[in-house]
Amino acid sequence: MVDDLLYKIGITLIPSIGSVNGKKLVSYCGGAEAVFKEKKSALLKIPGIGKNTVNNIVNHSVLKRAEEEITFIKKYSIQPLFYTDKAYPKRLFHCEDGPVMLYYNGNRDLNHQRMLAVVGTRRSTSYGKVQCEKIIEGLKDINVMIVSGLAYGIDSCAHRNALTHNLPTVAVMGHGLDRVYPSENRNLAAAMLENGGLLTEFMSGTIPDRENFPKRNRIVAGMADAVLVAESGIKGGAIITADIAFSYSRDVFALPGKVDDTYSKGCNFLIKTNRAALVESAKDITTIMNWETVEKKQTAEPELFINLTENEQKLVNILTENGETGIDELMAKSKIPVSQVSSCLLNLEFQGLVISLPGKRYKLR
Repeated sequence: MVDDLLYKIGITLIPSIGSVNGKKLVSYCGGAEAVFKEKKSALLKIPGIGKNTVNNIVNHSVLKRAEEEITFIKKYSIQPLFYTDKAYPKRLFHCEDGPVMLYYNGNRDLNHQRMLAVVGTRRSTSYGKVQCEKIIEGLKDINVMIVSGLAYGIDSCAHRNALTHNLPTVAVMGHGLDRVYPSENRNLAAAMLENGGLLTEFMSGTIPDRENFPKRNRIVAGMADAVLVAESGIKGGAIITADIAFSYSRDVFALPGKVDDTYSKGCNFLIKTNRAALVESAKDITTIMNWETVEKKQTAEPELFINLTENEQKLVNILTENGETGIDELMAKSKIPVSQVSSCLLNLEFQGLVISLPGKRYKLR
């Protein structure tokens, strides 16, 4: 297993191989180790893999650094998550540019049933913090996992209030797990390890460079069911995260503010351009996400096939008739809104009725 991990980490270290090509190589070659041992002539035949990339693979010298990372992982009990691992976030797995490898220090399942990303400005106002706290408090009875980035402002507010209300919370970092940035949040990060954790795609020794944070934002957006922008200017990381979430067909929510407030202009713009639903309370989110219905159903008899909701039954019927089906076709045939389709499919997965496949395709188990 250590040898296998060596090659899995090694793939992420080869120059010019990003998330998309890394997965393509593993798929074509049949495994991480096979990528390193494949003949150059065979690698050149893989679609989209150019000569420079193949030369980087053949002439690599990355395994020594991978060995060092394995030593770090063992020393600090970090959980490495390759994209094909069962514990890898399922929602992120379906994003084409999701990381090949993640590193996790935590105690909660990253495939939690309900996951909400909460993002916003580092320069949060009292209005943003109060509204953020109210929404998170409103989610405490349905056990939603809160995902954010551990930054100043709204991120920190979201994590702290999740802990206050005993909700699991995970921070996605823009650097290695050998540090906490900002350093003022060390105590908060330590507390999160008791009910959540810290997650990153970056190896130890990676510093929080500016270019790392947009990469971090795609993980925040991809591993959640929906993204809430609590407060944001017209530009910034929160708007980037919202745009990525929108491209991933995730639901996006935004708290409105005064038209002349600098740190509400981003939220108002998302709402104005129909890229985010206006929300005033946690109730708005749970209704749109169909989380209340899911909770009642599971509390009663989660194992019973006959206890499906009307929308879940529609999806089961389509999958029964058509076999393996893509999410776009499921939406078209069921006429169910995208937010509810995703929620229903995830619930069916947790009940063991449906299996998710690469390319956002599904089939009955």
